[in-house]
Amino acid sequence: MNTAVAKQHAFITHLENLVRQKDRGALAALRRGLGKPPRTAREMDRYVLPYLPHDTGEKQENAYYLVGALFAYWYQGKDKLEEGPTANLGASLRLLVNRESAETSNREDAEKRMEKRLVALLNCHHDDLPDHLRHTIGLLKSKDIPVDWTQLLWDVHNWQHESCKAQRDWARNFWRGHEKGTGFNENQSQNEEDKEEE
Repeated sequence: MNTAVAKQHAFITHLENLVRQKDRGALAALRRGLGKPPRTAREMDRYVLPYLPHDTGEKQENAYYLVGALFAYWYQGKDKLEEGPTANLGASLRLLVNRESAETSNREDAEKRMEKRLVALLNCHHDDLPDHLRHTIGLLKSKDIPVDWTQLLWDVHNWQHESCKAQRDWARNFWRGHEKGTGFNENQSQNEEDKEEE
């Protein structure tokens, strides 16, 4: 595991410990970053800055602040950690389609809504990503759909990479899950291997 990935795991473990310890004050401080430009909610600093790699660039720092705020938002009102077999946000959205389909018996409508949201996410510029993610995480939160936060942190940090790997992986997990009727597949282990290589 390279240093950047180890730091990302350490940061997410730190956030998870805030939930385990029921540190509502810390989670509230992190939520104050929602909808604001990165690094403008200074109360977040004490929960983010100690976990940044030493040679952090602005893009990576922004990813930590964004994911920290989204994590705290997802866990607002929740008392325990939620874990589930998700590979990335595409897989989480597939699980959401499956849950909504089971509740309403209308898979076609759920498919169309989530596909529209996913395509908007995949096409969005890095500057628009925080707003798109806030709305998407709100939907996942409303149905208790788990998110792989370490993967999300990696994906946000690499959103502008010319390979568009994060976007391709989200699409792959969403549409392959459509074929299988699941939200998780063999791509999770592939995502982990790819992270270690970059």
